[in-house]
Amino acid sequence: MTSLKVAAIQMTSTTHWKNNLDTAIDLIRQASKKGAKLIVLPEFFIRIGGQQHIEFTEIIEEIGIGKIQEALKKIAKECKIYLVAGTIPIKSKGNNKCYNTTIVYDHNGEMLCYYHKVHLFRLDKKEESIDESNFFMSGEDIVTFNIDDFSFGLSICYDLRFPELFREMAGVDAIILPAAFTHYTGKDHWEVLLRARAIENQCYVIASAQSGIHEAGRHTFGHSMIIDPWGKINSVLKDGEGFIISELNKEIIKEIRLTLPALQHKKL
Repeated sequence: MTSLKVAAIQMTSTTHWKNNLDTAIDLIRQASKKGAKLIVLPEFFIRIGGQQHIEFTEIIEEIGIGKIQEALKKIAKECKIYLVAGTIPIKSKGNNKCYNTTIVYDHNGEMLCYYHKVHLFRLDKKEESIDESNFFMSGEDIVTFNIDDFSFGLSICYDLRFPELFREMAGVDAIILPAAFTHYTGKDHWEVLLRARAIENQCYVIASAQSGIHEAGRHTFGHSMIIDPWGKINSVLKDGEGFIISELNKEIIKEIRLTLPALQHKKL
């Protein structure tokens, strides 16, 4: 396989998890009908609220078990697609916190792998204060997976600011990043950081974002993007709900890495 059609879904999630799940499933079906074989949902697609540590309580699931995961498995199998299921709250052991977790399903609806977000976001701003460590545990593992000849590395939102994470998965064909970037940080940093990760790792970046002003007042930046290994933006959805589609091409990756073999030149 030398090419793979992928889609990044953008949402404006609410506090109503069932409505959010219905929206996600509808958008997955639409993207699948357009030919996407790998579909990525945004971070917190299942719920965005204010006091998230409270609001997540009713939807925390154990890995591999739960109504949300069953619905995700079902839609992946129905559409015969690989699904990177944004993030959902997954139970941790030994305390009252949970993990912010991306789960990947294959085209048979089987769980392929999962990734617990490593870097937890904190923003101290007068108008908006967020500290994810109040209710999330930090993950510890780097996770990659394959679809036929294509390799992928998983990351989530704030991870984008830590290039050493992506160096540990250097050589993958694409980085996947579900996100809920705030408008405050996103307007200045989002595109710059995404393109930098693509350029320095000579791989595609698939970034699926939250967009708009949410019920509890949180304002996210949107601008879901699919970026090529040269740092060119192949597709972008600036605002609103919907999806973008682009094609990953192994020959483009190969050509860029042969022309400018920066990954081979790394010394430290």
